[in-house]
Amino acid sequence: MVRTGFLAVAFSALVVATLAAQDARARGEKLFTDQKCTLCHSIGDKGNKKGPMDEVGRKLSADEIRHWIVDAKAMTEKTKATRTPVMKQLKLKQGDVDALVAYLQSLMGQ
Repeated sequence: MVRTGFLAVAFSALVVATLAAQDARARGEKLFTDQKCTLCHSIGDKGNKKGPMDEVGRKLSADEIRHWIVDAKAMTEKTKATRTPVMKQLKLKQGDVDALVAYLQSLMGQ
């Protein structure tokens, strides 16, 4: 009986975590659009093809993506990126950064 209760609690926690992750990705996708990221980046057939983001979740860790979002200038220097113009500095709340990271991490390509 205790085992069944534990499994029910564990399953409920998994469902809640999955729904929260889906919500964060959806918020991140909206932020990507609202911040006009497609002026410089593309996902699928939408946006600037010079900056494809389709596989960013496979290429960069969540921490690396977060650093690009919060301090693009430092990441440009660190990675010796040469693409111009340099990524604009975004001014986002922590929750918005987390949502954008979740969305970009979900982009794994085909």
